[in-house]
Amino acid sequence: MSIERLDLNLFRVFDVVMRCRSVAGAAKELGVTASAVSHALGRLRQALGDELFIYGEGGMVPTARALEIAPAVVEGLGRIDEAISSKPFEPAVSVRTFRVSATEYSTLIILCGLVERLTRIAPQLELRIFPYSRTDVVRHLDEGQIDLVVGWFGELPEHMRRTPLLDDREALLVRRDHPLTEGVITKARLFAFPFVVVELTGSGDPGADGFLDERGVWRRVWIDRLLMEASEGEDEVAHVALSLPHYSAVPDVLSRTDMVATLPQRFARRFVAAGTHRMLDLPHDALEASVDAIWHQRNERDPGLQWLIAELAEAARRA
Repeated sequence: MSIERLDLNLFRVFDVVMRCRSVAGAAKELGVTASAVSHALGRLRQALGDELFIYGEGGMVPTARALEIAPAVVEGLGRIDEAISSKPFEPAVSVRTFRVSATEYSTLIILCGLVERLTRIAPQLELRIFPYSRTDVVRHLDEGQIDLVVGWFGELPEHMRRTPLLDDREALLVRRDHPLTEGVITKARLFAFPFVVVELTGSGDPGADGFLDERGVWRRVWIDRLLMEASEGEDEVAHVALSLPHYSAVPDVLSRTDMVATLPQRFARRFVAAGTHRMLDLPHDALEASVDAIWHQRNERDPGLQWLIAELAEAARRA
Protein backbone atom coordinates (compact mmCIF):
# COMPACT_ATOMS: atom_id res chain seq x y z
CA MET A 1 0.00 0.00 0.00
CA SER A 2 1.20 3.53 -0.81
CA ILE A 3 2.02 5.63 2.25
CA GLU A 4 -0.07 8.49 0.81
CA ARG A 5 -3.19 6.42 1.56
CA LEU A 6 -2.10 5.37 5.07
CA ASP A 7 -2.87 7.28 8.28
CA LEU A 8 0.51 7.81 9.94
CA ASN A 9 -1.19 7.96 13.34
CA LEU A 10 -1.59 4.19 13.04
CA PHE A 11 2.16 3.83 13.36
CA ARG A 12 2.08 5.83 16.57
CA VAL A 13 -0.40 3.30 17.94
CA PHE A 14 1.79 0.47 16.66
CA ASP A 15 4.85 1.93 18.42
CA VAL A 16 3.09 2.27 21.78
CA VAL A 17 1.60 -1.23 21.61
CA MET A 18 5.06 -2.57 20.74
CA ARG A 19 6.48 -0.97 23.89
CA CYS A 20 3.57 -1.71 26.22
CA ARG A 21 2.70 -5.16 24.83
CA SER A 22 -0.85 -4.32 25.93
CA VAL A 23 -3.89 -2.69 24.31
CA ALA A 24 -5.02 -1.32 27.68
CA GLY A 25 -1.55 0.01 28.46
CA ALA A 26 -1.28 1.64 25.05
CA ALA A 27 -4.73 3.20 25.45
CA LYS A 28 -3.69 4.69 28.79
CA GLU A 29 -0.48 6.16 27.37
CA LEU A 30 -2.23 7.54 24.30
CA GLY A 31 -5.21 8.89 26.26
CA VAL A 32 -7.78 7.02 24.18
CA THR A 33 -10.07 4.05 24.70
CA ALA A 34 -8.94 0.46 24.32
CA SER A 35 -11.45 0.01 21.51
CA ALA A 36 -9.85 2.92 19.64
CA VAL A 37 -6.47 1.21 19.89
CA SER A 38 -7.94 -2.08 18.72
CA HIS A 39 -9.63 -0.32 15.79
CA ALA A 40 -6.36 1.37 14.79
CA LEU A 41 -4.52 -1.94 14.93
CA GLY A 42 -7.21 -3.50 12.78
CA ARG A 43 -6.78 -0.83 10.12
CA LEU A 44 -2.99 -1.24 10.15
CA ARG A 45 -3.28 -5.03 9.98
CA GLN A 46 -5.50 -4.75 6.94
CA ALA A 47 -3.16 -2.24 5.27
CA LEU A 48 -0.02 -4.32 5.87
CA GLY A 49 -1.58 -7.75 5.41
CA ASP A 50 -0.24 -9.10 8.70
CA GLU A 51 -1.64 -9.75 12.19
CA LEU A 52 1.23 -7.69 13.70
CA PHE A 53 0.28 -8.75 17.26
CA ILE A 54 -1.31 -11.87 18.69
CA TYR A 55 -2.53 -12.50 22.20
CA GLY A 56 -0.16 -14.48 24.43
CA GLU A 57 0.38 -15.20 28.10
CA GLY A 58 2.52 -12.09 28.54
CA GLY A 59 0.25 -9.78 26.56
CA MET A 60 0.39 -8.76 22.91
CA VAL A 61 3.13 -10.75 21.17
CA PRO A 62 4.56 -9.13 18.01
CA THR A 63 4.76 -11.18 14.82
CA ALA A 64 7.93 -11.51 12.77
CA ARG A 65 6.65 -8.76 10.46
CA ALA A 66 6.03 -6.42 13.41
CA LEU A 67 9.55 -7.03 14.72
CA GLU A 68 10.92 -6.39 11.26
CA ILE A 69 9.32 -2.98 10.81
CA ALA A 70 9.52 -1.79 14.43
CA PRO A 71 13.02 -0.19 14.24
CA ALA A 72 12.09 1.76 11.09
CA VAL A 73 8.80 2.90 12.64
CA VAL A 74 10.55 4.13 15.79
CA GLU A 75 13.17 5.94 13.73
CA GLY A 76 10.56 7.50 11.46
CA LEU A 77 8.45 8.76 14.36
CA GLY A 78 11.57 10.13 16.00
CA ARG A 79 12.50 12.05 12.87
CA ILE A 80 9.00 13.49 12.56
CA ASP A 81 9.06 14.54 16.22
CA GLU A 82 12.51 16.07 15.72
CA ALA A 83 11.34 17.95 12.63
CA ILE A 84 8.38 19.62 14.34
CA SER A 85 9.96 20.14 17.76
CA SER A 86 11.77 23.41 18.34
CA LYS A 87 11.70 23.64 22.13
CA PRO A 88 15.11 23.50 23.84
CA PHE A 89 15.59 20.97 26.61
CA GLU A 90 15.34 22.63 30.02
CA PRO A 91 16.35 20.11 32.70
CA ALA A 92 15.12 22.22 35.63
CA VAL A 93 11.51 22.06 34.45
CA SER A 94 11.44 19.10 32.06
CA VAL A 95 9.20 16.13 32.86
CA ARG A 96 10.67 13.17 31.04
CA THR A 97 11.61 9.53 31.60
CA PHE A 98 14.98 8.29 30.41
CA ARG A 99 15.42 4.52 30.04
CA VAL A 100 18.98 3.26 30.48
CA SER A 101 20.36 -0.27 30.43
CA ALA A 102 23.47 -0.53 32.57
CA THR A 103 25.76 -3.06 34.13
CA GLU A 104 25.72 -3.42 37.88
CA TYR A 105 29.25 -2.01 37.84
CA SER A 106 28.19 1.08 35.84
CA THR A 107 25.23 1.67 38.13
CA LEU A 108 27.41 1.64 41.25
CA ILE A 109 30.40 3.52 39.86
CA ILE A 110 28.75 6.08 37.55
CA LEU A 111 24.96 6.22 37.74
CA CYS A 112 24.67 6.73 41.50
CA GLY A 113 26.69 9.93 41.13
CA LEU A 114 24.51 10.96 38.20
CA VAL A 115 21.34 10.45 40.23
CA GLU A 116 22.74 12.60 43.04
CA ARG A 117 23.27 15.43 40.56
CA LEU A 118 19.92 15.03 38.79
CA THR A 119 17.98 15.35 42.05
CA ARG A 120 19.40 18.87 42.30
CA ILE A 121 19.35 20.16 38.72
CA ALA A 122 16.49 18.17 37.16
CA PRO A 123 14.11 17.20 39.98
CA GLN A 124 11.20 16.17 37.72
CA LEU A 125 13.15 13.74 35.54
CA GLU A 126 12.73 10.00 36.01
CA LEU A 127 15.61 7.63 35.38
CA ARG A 128 14.69 3.98 34.81
CA ILE A 129 17.58 1.51 34.89
CA PHE A 130 17.22 -1.84 33.14
CA PRO A 131 19.57 -4.82 33.54
CA TYR A 132 22.44 -5.05 31.07
CA SER A 133 22.38 -8.80 31.60
CA ARG A 134 19.33 -9.23 29.37
CA THR A 135 20.09 -10.83 26.03
CA ASP A 136 17.61 -8.54 24.23
CA VAL A 137 19.17 -5.23 25.28
CA VAL A 138 20.32 -4.31 21.76
CA ARG A 139 16.92 -5.16 20.28
CA HIS A 140 15.31 -2.85 22.82
CA LEU A 141 17.74 -0.09 21.84
CA ASP A 142 16.97 -0.66 18.14
CA GLU A 143 13.23 -0.53 18.79
CA GLY A 144 13.37 2.57 20.98
CA GLN A 145 12.34 0.84 24.20
CA ILE A 146 15.50 2.10 25.88
CA ASP A 147 17.51 5.26 25.22
CA LEU A 148 21.04 4.31 26.26
CA VAL A 149 23.14 1.27 27.08
CA VAL A 150 26.14 1.68 29.38
CA GLY A 151 28.72 -1.09 29.47
CA TRP A 152 31.74 -2.62 27.70
CA PHE A 153 31.61 -2.79 23.90
CA GLY A 154 33.74 -3.80 20.96
CA GLU A 155 32.53 -3.28 17.41
CA LEU A 156 29.34 -1.33 16.68
CA PRO A 157 27.21 -1.15 13.52
CA GLU A 158 27.03 2.14 11.63
CA HIS A 159 23.66 3.14 13.07
CA MET A 160 24.96 3.11 16.66
CA ARG A 161 26.81 5.96 18.34
CA ARG A 162 29.12 5.81 21.36
CA THR A 163 31.00 7.97 23.81
CA PRO A 164 33.69 6.71 26.22
CA LEU A 165 32.93 7.32 29.89
CA LEU A 166 35.86 5.89 31.85
CA ASP A 167 38.63 3.31 31.75
CA ASP A 168 39.22 0.58 34.29
CA ARG A 169 41.49 -2.42 34.72
CA GLU A 170 41.21 -5.79 36.39
CA ALA A 171 42.33 -6.27 39.97
CA LEU A 172 42.91 -9.39 42.03
CA LEU A 173 40.74 -9.40 45.16
CA VAL A 174 40.86 -11.76 48.14
CA ARG A 175 39.75 -11.63 51.76
CA ARG A 176 42.13 -9.70 54.00
CA ASP A 177 43.60 -12.81 55.71
CA HIS A 178 43.85 -14.97 52.58
CA PRO A 179 47.01 -17.15 52.22
CA LEU A 180 47.96 -15.26 49.04
CA THR A 181 48.51 -12.07 51.06
CA GLU A 182 51.87 -13.54 52.12
CA GLY A 183 54.70 -14.00 49.62
CA VAL A 184 55.09 -13.43 45.90
CA ILE A 185 52.11 -14.35 43.74
CA THR A 186 52.93 -16.60 40.82
CA LYS A 187 50.44 -18.03 38.37
CA ALA A 188 50.96 -21.48 39.90
CA ARG A 189 50.17 -20.20 43.41
CA LEU A 190 47.18 -18.23 42.16
CA PHE A 191 45.73 -21.14 40.21
CA ALA A 192 45.96 -23.35 43.29
CA PHE A 193 42.89 -21.53 44.63
CA PRO A 194 39.35 -21.74 43.20
CA PHE A 195 37.97 -18.76 41.30
CA VAL A 196 34.65 -16.97 41.38
CA VAL A 197 33.95 -15.24 38.06
CA VAL A 198 31.25 -12.89 36.75
CA GLU A 199 29.39 -13.64 33.53
CA LEU A 200 26.79 -10.92 33.09
CA THR A 201 24.11 -12.87 31.21
CA GLY A 202 24.37 -15.93 33.44
CA SER A 203 24.37 -18.14 30.35
CA GLY A 204 27.81 -19.67 30.88
CA ASP A 205 28.72 -18.92 27.26
CA PRO A 206 31.33 -16.14 27.00
CA GLY A 207 31.10 -15.93 23.22
CA ALA A 208 34.17 -14.76 21.31
CA ASP A 209 36.81 -13.41 23.73
CA GLY A 210 34.13 -12.60 26.27
CA PHE A 211 31.87 -10.71 23.82
CA LEU A 212 28.32 -11.44 22.71
CA ASP A 213 27.33 -10.40 19.18
CA GLU A 214 23.82 -8.89 19.17
CA ARG A 215 22.71 -7.31 15.89
CA GLY A 216 26.29 -6.28 15.13
CA VAL A 217 26.89 -4.85 18.61
CA TRP A 218 29.79 -6.68 20.27
CA ARG A 219 28.87 -6.45 23.95
CA ARG A 220 31.30 -7.73 26.58
CA VAL A 221 29.49 -10.01 29.01
CA TRP A 222 32.41 -12.04 30.36
CA ILE A 223 35.17 -10.09 32.09
CA ASP A 224 37.43 -12.66 33.71
CA ARG A 225 40.84 -12.68 31.98
CA LEU A 226 42.16 -15.87 33.53
CA LEU A 227 39.34 -18.04 32.26
CA MET A 228 39.95 -16.82 28.72
CA GLU A 229 43.66 -17.61 29.07
CA ALA A 230 42.85 -21.09 30.35
CA SER A 231 40.78 -21.74 27.24
CA GLU A 232 43.89 -21.22 25.11
CA GLY A 233 45.34 -24.57 26.20
CA GLU A 234 47.92 -23.44 28.73
CA ASP A 235 49.39 -25.98 31.14
CA GLU A 236 48.24 -24.04 34.22
CA VAL A 237 44.48 -23.86 34.32
CA ALA A 238 42.33 -21.98 36.82
CA HIS A 239 39.55 -23.89 38.52
CA VAL A 240 36.34 -21.86 38.24
CA ALA A 241 34.29 -22.99 41.22
CA LEU A 242 31.53 -20.39 40.96
CA SER A 243 30.12 -18.26 38.14
CA LEU A 244 27.78 -15.40 39.05
CA PRO A 245 25.75 -12.87 37.04
CA HIS A 246 26.38 -10.10 39.61
CA TYR A 247 29.44 -8.35 41.02
CA SER A 248 27.86 -7.43 44.35
CA ALA A 249 27.81 -11.03 45.61
CA VAL A 250 31.50 -11.65 44.91
CA PRO A 251 33.06 -9.88 47.95
CA ASP A 252 30.83 -11.77 50.39
CA VAL A 253 31.76 -15.08 48.74
CA LEU A 254 35.44 -14.15 49.03
CA SER A 255 35.01 -13.27 52.70
CA ARG A 256 33.65 -16.75 53.48
CA THR A 257 36.00 -18.90 51.35
CA ASP A 258 39.51 -19.21 49.95
CA MET A 259 38.22 -18.25 46.52
CA VAL A 260 39.84 -15.45 44.51
CA ALA A 261 38.40 -13.12 41.89
CA THR A 262 39.53 -10.59 39.31
CA LEU A 263 37.19 -7.59 39.33
CA PRO A 264 37.22 -4.07 37.91
CA GLN A 265 39.65 -2.10 40.05
CA ARG A 266 37.26 0.78 40.84
CA PHE A 267 34.79 -1.73 42.23
CA ALA A 268 37.42 -3.69 44.17
CA ARG A 269 38.77 -0.53 45.82
CA ARG A 270 35.51 -0.06 47.71
CA PHE A 271 36.04 -3.26 49.65
CA VAL A 272 39.70 -2.57 50.23
CA ALA A 273 38.74 0.81 51.70
CA ALA A 274 36.25 -0.94 53.99
CA GLY A 275 39.10 -3.05 55.36
CA THR A 276 37.49 -6.38 54.51
CA HIS A 277 39.56 -7.33 51.47
CA ARG A 278 42.99 -6.99 49.90
CA MET A 279 43.98 -6.15 46.34
CA LEU A 280 47.04 -8.12 45.23
CA ASP A 281 49.45 -7.88 42.32
CA LEU A 282 48.51 -9.96 39.29
CA PRO A 283 51.05 -12.37 37.82
CA HIS A 284 50.23 -11.03 34.33
CA ASP A 285 49.48 -7.70 32.65
CA ALA A 286 46.09 -6.45 33.78
CA LEU A 287 43.26 -6.40 31.26
CA GLU A 288 42.04 -2.85 30.59
CA ALA A 289 38.58 -1.95 29.35
CA SER A 290 36.65 1.20 28.50
CA VAL A 291 33.11 1.78 29.73
CA ASP A 292 31.03 3.39 26.99
CA ALA A 293 27.54 4.72 26.51
CA ILE A 294 25.89 3.77 23.20
CA TRP A 295 22.70 5.02 21.58
CA HIS A 296 20.87 4.85 18.25
CA GLN A 297 21.74 7.41 15.58
CA ARG A 298 18.10 8.52 15.38
CA ASN A 299 18.62 10.23 18.76
CA GLU A 300 21.74 12.08 17.64
CA ARG A 301 19.82 15.37 17.66
CA ASP A 302 17.62 14.71 20.67
CA PRO A 303 18.61 17.63 22.95
CA GLY A 304 17.34 15.87 26.07
CA LEU A 305 19.24 12.68 25.48
CA GLN A 306 22.40 14.53 24.46
CA TRP A 307 22.16 16.54 27.68
CA LEU A 308 21.85 13.31 29.68
CA ILE A 309 24.89 11.82 27.91
CA ALA A 310 26.93 14.92 28.81
CA GLU A 311 25.80 14.63 32.44
CA LEU A 312 26.67 10.93 32.41
CA ALA A 313 30.16 11.74 31.13
CA GLU A 314 30.61 14.31 33.89
CA ALA A 315 29.49 11.83 36.54
CA ALA A 316 31.99 9.32 35.14
CA ARG A 317 34.74 11.93 35.28
CA ARG A 318 34.04 12.43 38.99
CA ALA A 319 33.81 8.69 39.76
